[in-house]
Amino acid sequence: MKKTLSTVFVTALLFLSMTSITHAQQADKDIGIGVMVGEPTGLSLKSWLGGNNAFDVGLAWSLNRDAVHVHADYLWHNFNLFDEVDEGSLPLYYGIGGRVILADDDAVIGARVPVGLNYLFEDAPIGLFMEVAPIINLAPDTDLDVEGGIGIRFYL
Repeated sequence: MKKTLSTVFVTALLFLSMTSITHAQQADKDIGIGVMVGEPTGLSLKSWLGGNNAFDVGLAWSLNRDAVHVHADYLWHNFNLFDEVDEGSLPLYYGIGGRVILADDDAVIGARVPVGLNYLFEDAPIGLFMEVAPIINLAPDTDLDVEGGIGIRFYL
């Protein structure tokens, strides 16, 4: 049952991410693809939805649990907090999302609240980011967790 639930959850996350990518491409918005290092470590995709909002998806390896990690977040960006940056921009972002960790015999499902900084270069399609994400695990047990890391994305 747990594997079926995990498969359904991952399929839903992938469907939502593809829907966001299609929406962003139709709206002529940027899509960033890159890597993140920390807990978890893996691939990162960010799709700007317009204005100050974005959708972020991660497919990675959880080093703490030795398992596949998938997360998806809806993000809001504040470009005015660090507006004295000479070149580029440095928005603070925060959001809400979910994650699933798929181990051989178990799945962990939780809600994320990511907070981070995203440096966007002015003349290059590159973004650097760092974030921390407090998590409330909902299944199989209820407990608290924290993830975080740094990363880089190339915008198409």
